[in-house]
Amino acid sequence: MSKNLKPSWWDEFITFAVKGNAMALAVGTIIGGAFSTITKSMTNDLIMPVVNIFLGGADFSEAKIALPRMPWVEPTYETVVNAAGEEVVQEVQNYLTYGNFISAVINFVILALVVFWIVKIVNKLTEMAEKKKREEEAAAAAAAAAEAAANPPAPPAPTAEELLTEIRDLLKNK
Repeated sequence: MSKNLKPSWWDEFITFAVKGNAMALAVGTIIGGAFSTITKSMTNDLIMPVVNIFLGGADFSEAKIALPRMPWVEPTYETVVNAAGEEVVQEVQNYLTYGNFISAVINFVILALVVFWIVKIVNKLTEMAEKKKREEEAAAAAAAAAEAAANPPAPPAPTAEELLTEIRDLLKNK
């Protein structure tokens, strides 16, 4: 049996959590939830009323289809208060509420479009920053090359051995 009792994924998880990815994910989830509320309000309060104009003024979120009851299932009843204020017993009806589903799809499309544009803008800004950095690096390299061409390097200084050889030759010639 191995001495390491930790599962292999544990170290990977610790690395993930410590690097800040978990925190970024949590912040993104919270902001996404808040943004989802905004898009839901936009759909329900701004878009759907305009759509309802074309649907004859019906409340789209209340759009539904009554589903039939199976003959072998006993109906259930509930007591409701009618417009006159009288209590009335009526059969509970099961509905397919497609209006809420369509509103949810519209919310998703709006949210997806906004996230798409945010990612597109961030990518564009990142690309522009990288391009500017590359241009600055190229300008610095060109300036360094121009300076090097204008000021050629000095000839290398003689080594100690060369200096001693030269002194020896001068002394021989005297």
